[in-house]
Amino acid sequence: MLCGSWRRSRRSPEEPLVAAQVATPLALPPSPASPDSGTKRPGLRALKKMGLTEDEDVQAMLRGSRLLKIRSRTWHKERLYRLQEDGLSVWFQRRIQHAPSKHIFFVQHIEAVREGHQSEGLRRFGGAYAPARCLTIAFKGRRKNLDLAAPTAEEAQCWVRGLAKLRERLEAMSQRERLDHWIWSYLHRADSDQDSKMSFKEIKSLLRMVNVDMNDMYAYRLFKECDHSNNECLEGAEIEAFLRRLLRRPELEEIFRRYSAKQHELMTLDGFIMYLLSPEGAALNMAHSCVFQDMGQPLAHYFISSSHNTYLTDSQIGGPSSTEAYVRAFAQGCRCVELDCWEGPGGEPLIYHGHTLTSKILFRDVIQAVHDHAFTSSPYPVILSLENHCGLEQQAVMAHHLRSILGDMLVTQALDSHNPEELPSPEQLKGRVLVKGKKLLTARNEDGRMLLDGRMLLDGEEEEEEEEETEEALEAAEQRRRAKQISPELSALAVYCCASRLRTLDPRPSPPQPYKVGSLSERKARKFTREAGNSFARHNTQQLTRVYPMGLRMNSANYNPQEMWNAGCQLVALNFQTPGYEMDLNTGRFLINGQCGYVLKPAYLRQLDTTFDPECPGPPSTTLTVQVLTAQQLPKLNAEKPSSIVDPLVRVEVHGVPADCAHKETDYVLNNGFNPCWKQTLKFQLRVPELVLVRFVVEDYDSTSPNDFVGQFTLPLNSLKQGYRHIHLLSKDGASLSPATLFVHIRIQNS
Repeated sequence: MLCGSWRRSRRSPEEPLVAAQVATPLALPPSPASPDSGTKRPGLRALKKMGLTEDEDVQAMLRGSRLLKIRSRTWHKERLYRLQEDGLSVWFQRRIQHAPSKHIFFVQHIEAVREGHQSEGLRRFGGAYAPARCLTIAFKGRRKNLDLAAPTAEEAQCWVRGLAKLRERLEAMSQRERLDHWIWSYLHRADSDQDSKMSFKEIKSLLRMVNVDMNDMYAYRLFKECDHSNNECLEGAEIEAFLRRLLRRPELEEIFRRYSAKQHELMTLDGFIMYLLSPEGAALNMAHSCVFQDMGQPLAHYFISSSHNTYLTDSQIGGPSSTEAYVRAFAQGCRCVELDCWEGPGGEPLIYHGHTLTSKILFRDVIQAVHDHAFTSSPYPVILSLENHCGLEQQAVMAHHLRSILGDMLVTQALDSHNPEELPSPEQLKGRVLVKGKKLLTARNEDGRMLLDGRMLLDGEEEEEEEEETEEALEAAEQRRRAKQISPELSALAVYCCASRLRTLDPRPSPPQPYKVGSLSERKARKFTREAGNSFARHNTQQLTRVYPMGLRMNSANYNPQEMWNAGCQLVALNFQTPGYEMDLNTGRFLINGQCGYVLKPAYLRQLDTTFDPECPGPPSTTLTVQVLTAQQLPKLNAEKPSSIVDPLVRVEVHGVPADCAHKETDYVLNNGFNPCWKQTLKFQLRVPELVLVRFVVEDYDSTSPNDFVGQFTLPLNSLKQGYRHIHLLSKDGASLSPATLFVHIRIQNS
């Protein structure tokens, strides 16, 4: 009924032009709720369904707290924070009045709540407040941490416990419950006099909030169909009837009628819709959401989630450096992080981006962050990629910090003394930290034992600056000399990841040196892939290769990682702080296998004698057919402008070997972000399906300027389930846009 494809066609006065989007809830400070009124007020319906209306911590959050927000040594400001009655968002006071959407944050966007001085900000600036009074709210995406100090330890605990309960309940909600929660929160806001009744004027306000662009005649007809008491107000069951009509899914009803076996009474329509909205009805194969791959193979057999300039929270020219950037990278499943190490005052090495205006952090603080957070999201090994610009003395200090802070986490000797140069597996290295760095040249004496020569490096690491001429031109002669030296203490820690140069590729098989890790710029890696794809793939069957962005990317932009994965490169390092399609691909690649940061490469990228060449993949072997059917509750792009309505289109992108890369898109639907309908089929021919990532993108069509991004979801083709599926959309920085979904039909045929 509300599902239709309104492009540029004319419509009758009674035909609805539905244009609904998930508007950011209005951020006006709600009045405190009394426990007695909790069961009567629509706004508390959500908390009631979550079983939290009588919870003491939640009640305290509803009343609100005056908390100190801490941003610097001198910036400590008291602000009012209050849980809104939807249970989904927290309103907070700001010194300067901003748009309403700028005065709230959403519970579903919280990554973690930490007690005490467990953030860089509170460790540096919160010393005046007892740890028991302090908490940090860390967010998904790029939003900065919120460091807070409560008046008392008990009040701090109310927020810690309360947010934990809300996040737990929200995580356990089904998609249908989330949708119900979402629509009732808007109903509460539209009920202007809070009498639990909805006049037609309030119903029109509700429709505008969720961006249903419905003409008055049609809206009033729906209203009167539900006004059984005929008193020009909806209440109780009448409101629920109206919402059922509003949220009706005609396309699901049609599918149910087409396929249901009524004589067997196996499933009701309600059960069918609940199934399609459940995780089992999602596009991602649920069996792939946990660790399901063989984790007992050598490290070189896996794609490994890797970060470049991990310490940066913004651009590499003048952005701040922070230990929190490492914490966020680990939370996203990153397993290889970078540390740019430079001489610091007082004998303490620093980490920052050399020859720029980026801020500086202590090496030891980063290692402490590794100790505290490296294994919170994944048990599998972390690689510390050291870019070393320190002299011998501070290198020894680095080695001391690594050993003293990491302790038994740090790999300091080969696991197998009989085969010290063979790479172990992720399973063998669970909970361990590897150092990737320069190694002193070793030789062997007459009885085959290894000797150390402190005068030479093992082939020398190809540092990033070698290909970044603008930076190398700035480097002083003394710093260059220091960078060529390596202390025995630091050298000893490069056990399995010895940095080495990879200048050329030998097409003939050569003796394996699995402990060597080559570092290449994206430009050189791309050249190898295009000109010697098979040789590069063979090299990467036994040795780790790290690829990093060119230094000319001053704004910390990323390159397409798919090109490097095509040749089997394991450590494809990206700027995690920079959102875009490149990071979407990285998230999609590591979405599977428990999001543990390790994904087993296809068999032909693990075999030493492989004949695979990404530039010559052979004929098409697989057909992917995507029927784009509908979308639901797409997000509003301009939360402050009621008339801002999207004209959505869907683009399906295929990322793989060059011959497989393609994208196709639907027409756009005019003025409808609530339940646009396309029913268009997009078809792709694929040659190397095992490497393919499929990216579903929703954009707001604009005829005069580039389309605006609405949402996306990316996943491996081999983890894409066939049949009718819901795709749960993510924002530009990877946060959930729940309840926004795409509804599609997927078919994969192998020839």
